[in-house]
Amino acid sequence: MKRTITALLALALAPFARADIKLPAIFGDHMVLQQKQTNPVWGWDTPGTKVTVTFAGQTKSAEAGSDGAWRVKLDPVNANATAQVLAITGTTKREIQDVLVGEVWMCSGQSNMGFTLAGDWNGDLEAAASDLPNLRLIKVPNVGTQELQSDFKGEWKASNADSAKSFSAVGFLYGRYLHQILHVPVGLIDNAWGGSAAEAWVRRSSLEKDPRFKPLIESTVKKETDLQSPKAKEDFEKATAKWKDDMEKLKAAGIKPGQVLPRAPQPPEGWLKGNGRPGNIFNGVMNPTLGYGIKGVIWYQGESNAGRAWEYAQLFPYMIEQWRAEWKQGDFPFYWVQLADFLPEKPEPGDSTWAELRESQTKTMSLPNTGQAVIIDLGEGKDIHPKNKHDVAARLVRWALVKDYGLKFPYRSPEFSKLEINGDKAVVTFDLFGSGALRPFDVQDAIGFAVCGEDKVWHWAKGKIIANNKVELTSDKVKAPIAVRYAWADNPVANLFSNEGLPVTPFRTDDFEMITKPKPPVAPSIEVKK
Repeated sequence: MKRTITALLALALAPFARADIKLPAIFGDHMVLQQKQTNPVWGWDTPGTKVTVTFAGQTKSAEAGSDGAWRVKLDPVNANATAQVLAITGTTKREIQDVLVGEVWMCSGQSNMGFTLAGDWNGDLEAAASDLPNLRLIKVPNVGTQELQSDFKGEWKASNADSAKSFSAVGFLYGRYLHQILHVPVGLIDNAWGGSAAEAWVRRSSLEKDPRFKPLIESTVKKETDLQSPKAKEDFEKATAKWKDDMEKLKAAGIKPGQVLPRAPQPPEGWLKGNGRPGNIFNGVMNPTLGYGIKGVIWYQGESNAGRAWEYAQLFPYMIEQWRAEWKQGDFPFYWVQLADFLPEKPEPGDSTWAELRESQTKTMSLPNTGQAVIIDLGEGKDIHPKNKHDVAARLVRWALVKDYGLKFPYRSPEFSKLEINGDKAVVTFDLFGSGALRPFDVQDAIGFAVCGEDKVWHWAKGKIIANNKVELTSDKVKAPIAVRYAWADNPVANLFSNEGLPVTPFRTDDFEMITKPKPPVAPSIEVKK
């Protein structure tokens, strides 16, 4: 009996005897803290333990709760490029070395944000110019799950040719601009996930409570049920067997260089753990860094939601609002990249899912402290991943330099302001946001406009600049125009810029029903027998 009691007591005390102060990966050597705002620091220790954090002459304490979690908030400090130590004392002591203070930005989205510096047209030169010890980088790996995660595997690294090559090109170039123009340390958090859908970046329980997203959740539940059924497993096994058989036949016939081979079927659990399931990325990628002191977010995503652009007009601003509410840091800056031009050019004007997604992105600028980099001139019809990330980053960083750091640069693309109809002419007025004038590229005519009459049939229009901010439009096929569209296509051919080189924002003046708006279900017809 005595031996049994001793063994049980030892077992009960074992976790506490082995307890060690634990920190999430976001707190580590070479990290950057956000200047001029409070910075939360958190971790885990033995329940009831007093934990003390010391940094830059200040000391903050907290007690580990019943779950072992503790959190303190450091007072605001100014930017500092001198390496400092952040010391944490509890059951044991941890010292985080080489801590800087400056500007911290999160780089989020899908593959065009994840697109690495090595893939940029000038990636080799950019990498050679990346030896910047006060520019710090950390990557959060892709983990998709319905369970909230509290940590991730990763570490802060100083920028150099090796660490920069594999980092987000847009993120790195954006951060380098900030670092070299503001002369302060910069920390960048890359958590982009290629192919990700916006709904995966939001806490699922939040989506479930909002009636606007009821169809999204209903379709999700159905998909989850289907993918976890015996039939899904059986279908996957059959598809895999067929794929293997097809591959053997191709090998026997001889595979030619450059031949496109069939892709292996994806297992049902792929989507369940992937980047499209609501809540998956929030739980596995966002939550481990949630609350870390940041200045703001840059975002490049939308391709995966283009077929649901009508929904995105509600989902995207909702996501931003949710992030801000979760972070408890106010309306921090949130700047995004509008979708580039992509897919084949079409000879006639008409509808476009990508144009509708761009419109949904533009509408989101109604939220405070947001901004949009227009890049309809930087894409590539045959490649959804355009290689010119330098100009993308440059257009994004203009927003931050002007709105957040008080510098004076052209920063906002011209936007539609007003439409006037004068007989067979349509006159469009633009907001130039400080630009001197509109500038057509390559030729004198303003290209990319379409007009329609009461029949709602679109025709190309001849555009003539009649004032610094006005374009007059005419079409031989439309004698009484009622609406105008500009750059309204997957891959628009359009040439209007500000005098400083920022492309005019795509727009439409009509309110015709969007092609991506879900159609109401059709009631089944009932045959009445006489």
